[in-house]
Amino acid sequence: MGTTQSGILGGRLPLADYETNFSDLHPALDRHEALVASDRCYFCHDAPCMTACPTSIDIPLFIRQISTGNPIGSAKTIFDQNILGGMCARVCPTETLCEQACVRNTAEERPVEIGRLQRYATDIAMKENKQFYTRAASSGQKVAVVGAGPAGLACAHRLAVKGHEVVIYDAREKSGGLNEYGIAAYKTVDDFAQSEVDYVLSIGGIEVRHGQALGRDFSLGDLTEQYDAVFLGLGLAGVNALRIEGENAEGLDDAVDFIAALRQSKTKADIPVGRRVVVLGGGMTAIDAAVQAKLLGAEEVTICYRRGKEHMNASEFEQDLAASKGVTIRHWLQPKRIALKDGKVAGIELEYTRLEDGKLTTTGETGIIAADQIFKAIGQTFEASGLGSLAFEAGRIVTDAEGKTSAANVWAGGDCVLGGEDLTVSAVAMGRDAAEAINRAFAAATPQASAVA
Repeated sequence: MGTTQSGILGGRLPLADYETNFSDLHPALDRHEALVASDRCYFCHDAPCMTACPTSIDIPLFIRQISTGNPIGSAKTIFDQNILGGMCARVCPTETLCEQACVRNTAEERPVEIGRLQRYATDIAMKENKQFYTRAASSGQKVAVVGAGPAGLACAHRLAVKGHEVVIYDAREKSGGLNEYGIAAYKTVDDFAQSEVDYVLSIGGIEVRHGQALGRDFSLGDLTEQYDAVFLGLGLAGVNALRIEGENAEGLDDAVDFIAALRQSKTKADIPVGRRVVVLGGGMTAIDAAVQAKLLGAEEVTICYRRGKEHMNASEFEQDLAASKGVTIRHWLQPKRIALKDGKVAGIELEYTRLEDGKLTTTGETGIIAADQIFKAIGQTFEASGLGSLAFEAGRIVTDAEGKTSAANVWAGGDCVLGGEDLTVSAVAMGRDAAEAINRAFAAATPQASAVA
């Protein structure tokens, strides 16, 4: 297939094209559209959409409130269960959660647009700065939250509502975690992630300390000495290695770093991209990286995944989105070697794979795809230090059903725990539930104190 020497460049497109290409993937509904969409809901008594929602939002109720002209009340119904409901409305894989479960999701009908209706209500409330919660009287209890991502923010907000004082520690210069650094730019435009952080923190009683990394600036032991409880919402910071020849070549990059750089760029024109790009992986990160490479002006973008279409973690909607943008998805291919020219990426040799007795094996057949840029999106790892003797399994923190770890007064939630689902909405649910468990623990330890049940 040959090689390419075109290099990796920024500014491949006219400046106006970047704004168009990275515009909102699902534009907001206007009032008329929201009323029409809400009118399609059957308001099921035993709504399967609620069961499918990790945060158990009362979906029929919030949609009925929209249909009766009460979007502010609808937003409160959403925020009562999910204080990050605005972002979840944008990034949740609703097609595999609530909307898949919708009773109108049949061969003849499409499901109710639950995600877009949720965005409609929460956007109005945030735009009008409607504050639904006030802090309870001070409990005198102080909690450290490590990580200002979805789990940490949800935990901190619920604790603040209960009257506890919260200090969030985060290694980055901005709060938001995955919402700020790990989601495709076209899914959350207009700096929405930071607007939502500001909205969450407006409850008061929450201090955020940026540039503070666990294991570098403090340890878990330091926090347990200084605080009455600790919540760990650390996320996944490491990236799995390919462990093949040429992995350190110029032009082979982590997809998560590429996505983060795009999210922090104002124009996108300064983000370099190759002419021929290969993305390795089959999850949401692979799709986000591939689609955005195409939107930046890459001429050819190919996703290579070692298993079949049905095994990809990315939803069918996301796979179709990639195809609609001109991305080619190839299955049953496993990276074998990075082809180099003058020390730089010139292509990738891949080996065909197949399943034998349920196990993935290679066939011995190989092929080369020309590329001047390769992104690896083959999964992230948990690489936190400073956690002392916490119990781990499969590289994750072990917790009970309420998020309690093996250490006294330490809870955890989100992607860093065993069973984490790599979804913003799941992280929110775990952070919220851990906050409730912490509050109950305070109440049990000091029955006459001011912890709020």
